[in-house]
Amino acid sequence: MTRTRDTDRRRATGRAAAVLAAVVLVGAAPVAPARAAADEYVLYYTVTSAHQGKPENLGEIAGRFLGNPSRSAEIFNLNTARRQPDGGSLTDPNTLHAGWYLVVPWDAVGAGLQRGVLPTTAPAPAAAPTAGGPAAPQQTSTPRSPTEQRNPGAPTPSVGGTRPSAGATSGPGQLPSTPPRAEPAGRCVAASAASEPSNWATVRLAPDLAWPHSRGVGQLVAIVDSGVDGRAVPLSGRVSIGANIVTGDGRGDSDCLGSGTAMAGLVAAQPTDGETVGGVAPESVVMPVRVVTDGSSAEVAAQAAGIEVAVSAGATVIALGSYVDATAEGVAQAIQTAISRDIVVVAGAPTGPSAVAPPAELVSVGGVGADGKLVEEYAADMVDVVAPGINVSSIGINGTRRFVGSGTQYAVALAAGEVALVRAAHPDLSAAQVVHRVRATADRMGDAQPDPRYGGGMINPEAAVTRGLPEEATQVSTDRRRDQGGGGGDGVRVAFLLTVLAGLVISGLLVFRLRRSVRRAETETGDGDDALDADWPVRTAPEEQPAQPTLTGSH
Repeated sequence: MTRTRDTDRRRATGRAAAVLAAVVLVGAAPVAPARAAADEYVLYYTVTSAHQGKPENLGEIAGRFLGNPSRSAEIFNLNTARRQPDGGSLTDPNTLHAGWYLVVPWDAVGAGLQRGVLPTTAPAPAAAPTAGGPAAPQQTSTPRSPTEQRNPGAPTPSVGGTRPSAGATSGPGQLPSTPPRAEPAGRCVAASAASEPSNWATVRLAPDLAWPHSRGVGQLVAIVDSGVDGRAVPLSGRVSIGANIVTGDGRGDSDCLGSGTAMAGLVAAQPTDGETVGGVAPESVVMPVRVVTDGSSAEVAAQAAGIEVAVSAGATVIALGSYVDATAEGVAQAIQTAISRDIVVVAGAPTGPSAVAPPAELVSVGGVGADGKLVEEYAADMVDVVAPGINVSSIGINGTRRFVGSGTQYAVALAAGEVALVRAAHPDLSAAQVVHRVRATADRMGDAQPDPRYGGGMINPEAAVTRGLPEEATQVSTDRRRDQGGGGGDGVRVAFLLTVLAGLVISGLLVFRLRRSVRRAETETGDGDDALDADWPVRTAPEEQPAQPTLTGSH
């Protein structure tokens, strides 16, 4: 059994090589240098004669494409001892020759990177880049298609960042400048329209009540499933390039099964006509991560790789479809990594016991019908919230404008849409706080709270966006005090010290004036010694002192 799992993992990792080549190669053999196979798709860079007027070296290349010069060791391990077109090989990180091909880690991004089978012949002559400008892409002797050259890696924006820009093609989180390709005829499932259109999910959730406050602007929702049909009209301008973990061709905006497209429609579809149901967060952008093409179960390695790609692309929300098992060991680790990056991960509730428990910060969703019937028999006490999952209307593939489906993945998509609304409306909340808000604002279902079957209850987009939570106000106050006590609290401490000093000065003046008044009264009356403080000198007895003149004036 162990040998079978290892074989499956290696097979899945090989199919994902175009996206995770460097990860596999670096970890394959820590002692012997890792090498790219001749027929393996990789991300690579062609060394030029100079960059910004200086010879190139691995440290500068790592800083330019990976944002960290110290990662030059990764590039070195990926290329050392591999023969270059001129017969040489990499032995010194500071000695590179123009025309060499350097395999770079999968998350590298920048002008000059290419994807495809590593060339074996020298590149065609090209002018060196001008000083101060980016390195120009080098044309190899074996031309690559635009799809093969597209880089799926993209820098990670801050959570709740700006809307992905149109026209960019450098990463899976960016909107494509070229249309998605159509799948070959006969390879995909037949398109089918809804026989019994149902709008109960939209009526029940009423996301339009939340839209005056939030529509999901700036949120990148990664959908790890069967891909998304980017040609669907209701998703126009809402689907990024994505990634295809199965074939490694760099794009996930096509779909042969329809599951991922339906999920995307529930998140971000535009209600363009009476037949199309709008998504919960219509101004968010979905990033399709394709981990399956033929309807069979996805390999665990591909599932985990899909999550890792979504993290690197800067997703703020990750929705895991029915082909992803959140309780699988490698997947659970990838989910934990995403959560540690302040990303909200939404997945279907487990249906049975598992050796690996999903992370507590995961939003575990169950699907229900209009009558409250569960889509599946979920494990007791493993559901955080529920959402519509039976007879749910969305969009289909191959031009189908509307169809009705049932499954936990549709409840996951609806919950992910609500998370996008919350993240856009409350950008200061952490992922953990967003998860708490989703749970706390759900409409109660069942007899207990939380209920072992329904958890906190049915999600409520409007309440999740608008309802005030006392615990959040307490947390904000605590965070503010903590911030003031840290680097931002110097001004508060100075003000406090000045206040204390001013109080001491005023107190001293009052004591001084009080004592002067007492002494004056004593001098005028000749008694009152007992009223004096012990700090004052002890006076002699009256009969031993000469007569004191009466003082008239103030001191």
